[in-house]
Order: sequence, then structure tokens, then C-alpha cells
Amino acid sequence: MADRSSAGQAKWLRRFHEPDPGAPRLICLPHAGGSASFYFPVSRALSPAVDVRAAQYPGRQDRAAEPFARSLRELAQGVFHALDERDETPLALFGHSMGALVGFELARLLENAGRPPAVLFLSGRRGPSAERTDTVHLGDDAQLIEEVMRLDGTDSAVLKDEDLLQLVLPALRADYHAVGTYRPVPGPPLGCPLVVLTGDADPRVTPDEARTWEKETDGPFEFHVHPGGHFYLVAEQQAVLDRVRAALRRFAPGTGAAV
Repeated sequence: MADRSSAGQAKWLRRFHEPDPGAPRLICLPHAGGSASFYFPVSRALSPAVDVRAAQYPGRQDRAAEPFARSLRELAQGVFHALDERDETPLALFGHSMGALVGFELARLLENAGRPPAVLFLSGRRGPSAERTDTVHLGDDAQLIEEVMRLDGTDSAVLKDEDLLQLVLPALRADYHAVGTYRPVPGPPLGCPLVVLTGDADPRVTPDEARTWEKETDGPFEFHVHPGGHFYLVAEQQAVLDRVRAALRRFAPGTGAAV
């Protein structure tokens, strides 16, 4: 049963800063092995003009005792059910890497429910039509760690500390399994605008692969390439946030907040 209570929202979505009245809402969806706290700097930078909510997936941080999600659709459904269906606040989605696929599935759920997102931001991931077999989840721990280090998304000190490593490895393995077993289900294109961002030196996705997201919408499409690798958005935070602000002004106007 859908849990759209305050407890359900608090379980799945973290708000780090109070927004202005009428601020557009931005749901941020973490990468594999990531948690809501990854988006704390985004919330700090955009608040109070934007109501930033970061998804907290089960099996990590304060949800460590819960079982991991078995699929990306399960993650999308968890966030979807945590949203108040009566709330008419303009809603935007931002997903990075694995979070981009979760955001895509969440946008489908929202559109099917008659509440399409104002804009969907997709970062650091190839489009579904360019998906290829991903076998990282089939490797041993050493291969998984090697992949994470190659992407430079986890503090190297964590990966070198055996105790810390044992804390983060289960979430990484569960998320890589969800990504590796993801198969997009054919369906109609989204109607919402898509803003796609990627790094020019990402070892996991080329700019051409990222641009294939254009096939997934009948709405407006924007494509931006930033300098950097898979986690380009950390070093390029200001430029990325400027893109977010500009898109919210265009696609979520009249919200009572000066984005």
C-alpha cells in the first residue's frame, strides 16, 4: 500500500533546508552506493528558492537495517509512493548515474498518474536505447572496488579502510546489481522536458550515448557537456546549478519563488 504519510515522506525523502513558500520542488536521486547526503551541497546552494528533497534509498545510513531494493523500479516506486498526490507544487527530478534511470522510471510513474514532472534532469548516464550489458555486479569485491575507483566517486580513504569498506560494499553491490539487471520496458515517450548533462571524459558514457535521451521525450530537450569525468558535477557544481536554475525558471514558472 502506498505510504504518503508524513512518516513515509520522511523515510524516503530528506529535506536539509527550509524553502520559501511556493518554491518549486526538486527531487534528487543518488548514484549507485550514494545516499541523500550527497545532495546536501545542492540543497545549501539552491535553498530557500528551491525546495530540495534528496532520496534516501533503503539499506544505507539511517535506513541501514532495511533490505536493499531489488530493482531500479522498486526504488522509483518507493519515492513515488512517498510523494503527496494532493500536493500541486511544481515538481522537478534530478538523477545522476543510477539515479538518472531511477528518475526516468519515476517520471513515467508520475506521468501515468497525471502529474508529470515540470522537468527531468538526467546526469551521467546513457539513454535507454544505448544501454548495454553491464556485468560489474557479477565480479568479486576487488573488481567492484576497482570500478568505483575508476569513476572517482567514493573517497579513496574509504576504499582503503577495511572497516569502512565493509560498510559501503553491500550498498554498492546491491545498487550495481539493480543497474546491471535493469531492462527498460518499451513505452511511449515522456511528455516532460529533459535536460541532459554529462562529462566530456566520463569513462562510462560518451556524449553521443548521453544524447540518446532525446528519444525519450516529445517535450523540449536540452543537452549540455561539462568538463570532467563521471562525477563532473562535483567540480562543476556552480555551472550545473546554473543550468538547474535556468531550467526551473523556464519550465516551473509562477511558483512564488525567485529561483
